[in-house]
Amino acid sequence: MAVKLVALDIDGTVIPPHGYGATHEPTERLTRAVRACVDSGIPILLASGRMFPGTSQIARHFGLTTPVICQQGCSVHLPDGTMTHEFLIDRGLAIEICGYAREIERAYEWFNPLRYVVSARSRATEQYGIVSGIEPEYRPDPENSGVRPTGVGIISTHADANGIHRELVARHGHELHVLDFPEVTVAVAQDANKGHALSLVCDDLGIDRAQVIAIGDSVNDAAMLAWAGRGIAMPHSDAYAMDAADEVLAPGEDMLAAFLENLVRSAPAG
Repeated sequence: MAVKLVALDIDGTVIPPHGYGATHEPTERLTRAVRACVDSGIPILLASGRMFPGTSQIARHFGLTTPVICQQGCSVHLPDGTMTHEFLIDRGLAIEICGYAREIERAYEWFNPLRYVVSARSRATEQYGIVSGIEPEYRPDPENSGVRPTGVGIISTHADANGIHRELVARHGHELHVLDFPEVTVAVAQDANKGHALSLVCDDLGIDRAQVIAIGDSVNDAAMLAWAGRGIAMPHSDAYAMDAADEVLAPGEDMLAAFLENLVRSAPAG
């Protein structure tokens, strides 16, 4: 079946892992490859953990006109910012997670697609603000900021994040979708994931999942890789993405660009 859509994660996929927080633009070769895909009739969609401003910045770089999936699938936006889908977390559960963060003396974040409120400044929160194209807001009680949240997160370390993830899954895994990142554990609504968001976009566009390729590298890409007709993990992917993918992209210089170039070459004429 012909490919009708390619969904790409940004950080770790479009932007190499070593570029996060430093180099924020795709390579020239990848930019040409993405534009060649679009010109050949294969739309490209971005699905990111970034908030809308940072996601749309990369979409504009490529000249894309497709919707964008933001914040692990918490929201879907049109290029002009119009939000077509949003998944709010239950406020009571979010407050419980904030209470747990305070119990273990960890900073925590409270966010929606446009605002990011954090209880303490850190390297991780500053970097997320940079790539997301927003200014983090710092206050000791983010839950009282007036933001209707799509999610919350507990900020920790590589050594402690997995244990915090296990605890939150034990407490709320039947009610929330809990994501295990290296320095932050994020909780969102159960149906807030890139796979569900991608399915909604494809429903809107009339595209069958068998016609979709999804490429990513992280825990927040796993649902998207599993849902797509062809899920592809980057060679450096974490265990969650590897387990969900149908295949792993062959290592090499500018490997994603090379894959897209081959996709264009193999696309049916006309």
